[in-house]
Amino acid sequence: MPRPRCERCQRPLDHCLCALIPSLDSRTRVVLLQHPSETSHALNTARLAALGLVNAELRVGEVFEGLGELLNTPGYRPVLLFPGDVAQVLTAYGDGDDRPLLLIVPDGTWRKARKLLYLNPLLDALPKVTLAQVTPSRYRLRKAPEPGALSTVEAVVQALNVLEQPACFDALLRPFEALIEGQIRAMGVETFERNHGEG
Repeated sequence: MPRPRCERCQRPLDHCLCALIPSLDSRTRVVLLQHPSETSHALNTARLAALGLVNAELRVGEVFEGLGELLNTPGYRPVLLFPGDVAQVLTAYGDGDDRPLLLIVPDGTWRKARKLLYLNPLLDALPKVTLAQVTPSRYRLRKAPEPGALSTVEAVVQALNVLEQPACFDALLRPFEALIEGQIRAMGVETFERNHGEG
């Protein structure tokens, strides 16, 4: 018999994270496009980001209907958070074009994220943006595929902290850190140290 789950955060009721999820306002509109394989992942960090930001939404799929309409949301400049040679480094909002960003964030493994771009040419055609300096990931349960790899919620927090400084969005990481601590406790510290410890 499956354990009862919280409808909002999708965690088992005895591990509900809702009390830790903030409700933060941002000028930036964040749209998380989640590959369907990520929805059942125990650490669904895109969902945590969407729940913690007032001006955010989470869409799940491989081919996204209504993408053109979404990208033309009045008052925003659409960009794709995706590293690469042509990606522009994010900087704080300042003079010039004062429209805030519509920050599109693909959620999935690198392979799945690239597939989302391939299946949605409108996404691939967007200007790409990236982080200049990446704070090391706190995601201690996954071996990062390469230095600078972050979980989705960490990438969103770091992007918003750059764009909207001096505002700080670190409160979004509270449920994420609680999740990780809970997973480590569940697997046992010895198992964690053996599999994920430095060494």
